[in-house]
Amino acid sequence: MEHIVNTLIPIFSLILLGYFFKRIKFPSTDFWPMADKFTYYVLMPALLVYKVSTSNIDLEQTLDLVTTALLAITIVFFSLMILNFFVKFNNRAFTSIMQGGIRFNSYVILAFVDSVYGDRGLVLAAILMAFVIPFINVLCISTFALYVRDGKFSFLAFFKTIIKNPLIVACVVGGLINAGDMTFPVVALKTLTILSGAALPIGLLSVGVGLEFKHLKSAKKELVVAVLAKLIYFPIVIYGVGLVFGLSGEMLAIAVIFGAMPTAVSGYILARELGGDVTLMSSIITLQTLLCMVTLFLVIPVL
Repeated sequence: MEHIVNTLIPIFSLILLGYFFKRIKFPSTDFWPMADKFTYYVLMPALLVYKVSTSNIDLEQTLDLVTTALLAITIVFFSLMILNFFVKFNNRAFTSIMQGGIRFNSYVILAFVDSVYGDRGLVLAAILMAFVIPFINVLCISTFALYVRDGKFSFLAFFKTIIKNPLIVACVVGGLINAGDMTFPVVALKTLTILSGAALPIGLLSVGVGLEFKHLKSAKKELVVAVLAKLIYFPIVIYGVGLVFGLSGEMLAIAVIFGAMPTAVSGYILARELGGDVTLMSSIITLQTLLCMVTLFLVIPVL
């Protein structure tokens, strides 16, 4: 229990610190969007290439983990579709509920599994991300196509964003280096080590900068459904699926941690671009990010 507390508190302290910096506009209002972009395109890829390329990967167990995650995402996706059939949410609001129910925050999961399970856990989470990010994006885009038709969308542009996603590209590059049994020159390895060390701290600060509390007062049943779906229902589903696929120990724990992650800030961008409910999406991101500390605190000791 003490270990979990010592892991959670620093992570969420950085998130809240990021929000504090945003409030006092330090170092400037323009700094954080640029820092987030730098983290996404440089620091995170450096971290993933370094960790994935230098780790021992059990392909069979990793495949079971990925399959478990993909199946759990599918179950949650169709569960929300069925719920919407009976409850009949507003179409724009439902797209935000869906994003809140199946998306995850890459920075938070990498920071958490790295703190709890070290390099091996981080690599497993990274490989998992490489498979589920495209899949989740397809499901979210499909939801917008079915329920909202006034947004701007191009399948070609969508495909380009997937193959150019720096996190996916970094995992692929790291995996090829690992599979090819190649080794970095000492200078390159040390450079990657130093560069990747900044990825998670700045990433967590950026998560805090993205928090928005002003819309929480207008919280409705849609917000409650999105929070329960992601922080309660998803972990239960992925735990059950993981048992079916024979996951146990560290593998099962990482699967459940993935399921219990708050939704991604990128969901707000997609809602804005494709005509979703951006106010609701902002509230979902903020509330899930705050409450996931509670769910993780309760879930991890059980595993």
